[in-house]
Amino acid sequence: MIVENRTGGSQNIGADAVAKSAPTATPGSFSPDNVFTVNPHIGKQSFDPFTDLAPVTLLARIQFLLVVHPDVPAKSVQELIAYAKAKPDELNFGSSGTGSPQFLGGMLLQQLTGTKMNHVPYKGAAPAVADLLPGRIQVWIGAANSLLPHITERKLRLLATAADRRFVSMPDAPTVAEAGVKDYALYPWLGMFVPSKTPPEIVAKINGEISRILNSAETKARLVPQGMDISTGSPAQLKEIISSDYAQWGKVMATAGIKGE
Repeated sequence: MIVENRTGGSQNIGADAVAKSAPTATPGSFSPDNVFTVNPHIGKQSFDPFTDLAPVTLLARIQFLLVVHPDVPAKSVQELIAYAKAKPDELNFGSSGTGSPQFLGGMLLQQLTGTKMNHVPYKGAAPAVADLLPGRIQVWIGAANSLLPHITERKLRLLATAADRRFVSMPDAPTVAEAGVKDYALYPWLGMFVPSKTPPEIVAKINGEISRILNSAETKARLVPQGMDISTGSPAQLKEIISSDYAQWGKVMATAGIKGE
C-alpha cells in the first residue's frame, strides 16, 4: 500500500481524487464520516460521495472527550449545563470549523440541554487546543489521543466521553448520556472507499484483508488505548451507517441554522 496524503477542503480533496480515479488501479480513500454525512449539507462538492465512491468497510470509530479548562467551575456534565444556563454565551467552545465533529458535538449538546455557548471556529484542532490550554476557550469536545496528556497533567478537566460507550483508557468517566443528557452520542468514524466502478470481487478482497489486519490483537493493542475503537463490517453495513448519520447530522445542522452554499 502506498500512502498519499491529500489534505484540505474538509477532507473533500482526498476523497475527490479517489472518486475520479480509474478503478483498475484500486485506489482507496480512508475518509472520515463528514465527507458523506456533513459536507453534502453545507457546500457543493466536486464529486457525488453517494454515487462516485463505493463503501468497502468501516475502519474504526474515534473516542471524543468532553473537557473544560480547570478555571471553569464545573466538575460534572450537569454542573457544566447549570453554569452554561446561568451564564449564556459566556463559555466559549471551540471547533475545527463549522461542520467538524467538535462543532457537531457542541451544537448537539446545546440543543439537547437548552444551553447557549459561543462557538469559536479554528483551522484545525491543534490551534484550538493551543487556545484551550491557557483558557481563551473553555469547552472542547475532541479526539481522545490529543487530550490524554493534558488530562493526565491536569491541564484540562475531563467531564465525560462523547461516544455511546465508555473509553477503555478512562473507564471511570461516564458517557455524556450516562451523565444525564439523553440521546447524546458523538462517535465519529473512518471508512474505506474506492471508485464506484471497482469490481465487486476487488471490493470483497480489500474488505477481507483490512478486517483481518485491523482485528488482529497486535493492531488493537496499539490503537484502542489511543481512542480508536476498531469496527469493521460489510459494505452494506457502512452504507446504512452513512444513511443514518446523514439524516441525524443534517437535522442538527438545520436546527443550528447552518445552510449550504
